[in-house]
Amino acid sequence: MSRPTSPSHVALVTGANAGIGAATAVALARRGVSVLVAFYRPGDAEGQEEAYNLARRGDAADVVAAVEAAGARAHAVEADLTDPEAPARLFDLAEQHLGPVDILVNNASGWVQDTFTPVTADRFGRPMSQVTAQTFRQQFGVDAMAPALLIAEFARRHVDRGATWGRIVGLTSGGQHGFPDEVSYGAAKAAQENYTMSASVELASYGVTANIVYPPVTDTGWVTDEVRAAVEASRELNHVATPEEVAEVIAWVVSDEARLLTGSVVRLR
Repeated sequence: MSRPTSPSHVALVTGANAGIGAATAVALARRGVSVLVAFYRPGDAEGQEEAYNLARRGDAADVVAAVEAAGARAHAVEADLTDPEAPARLFDLAEQHLGPVDILVNNASGWVQDTFTPVTADRFGRPMSQVTAQTFRQQFGVDAMAPALLIAEFARRHVDRGATWGRIVGLTSGGQHGFPDEVSYGAAKAAQENYTMSASVELASYGVTANIVYPPVTDTGWVTDEVRAAVEASRELNHVATPEEVAEVIAWVVSDEARLLTGSVVRLR
């Protein structure tokens, strides 16, 4: 089993009260990593499955318990990542309760479904709205601005303390070539990818790797039978993953075995 260099590592994982974020927190804990579990409860997403919304309502207490059961330390913090002051506060709290952060996982998403067309629902019946300043702010605030500020905070503290080992991982669903029916989502993810690729170059001499993980369709509570059928019929998609499967890859990306991997988009099938 891949492990980071020592059991003294500290990870900050955003969007970690459910789904891939929660699974990543536990996967890292099993490798001896302490975890700041950052989360936010934005309210129910219209048109989504109840299991998805139920997970989003969680306060991360069960994730903290799972991390501790795996033998690692954890601290949960609710933070609105559209607040530009949130990144510094999260790093402060991590240092106060767990120690300096040397693994950053930008998992949180402010997902909205917007479009340039007048269409009001996608092929699965989920509601869509037209692109507005509000959909832009929500999506880019969480998926682009927050990762940029978190990476900046990570880098500043890493350099200031003379650290020589660090890992940054972002998550994407693509978007470099457009993302129909979720246009702001795709654009914000493309921006996050670009920030992460820049970090991989600029921070390499400080011992930091920076990569993007691109999961397949992942069942975080929103996948219906209709979605599964669409995946099976697709020529591009061939697997509905579990959050735990994706988390294992993220845990490997931050391990010593992956120390030569940086500036990469790791696409899972």
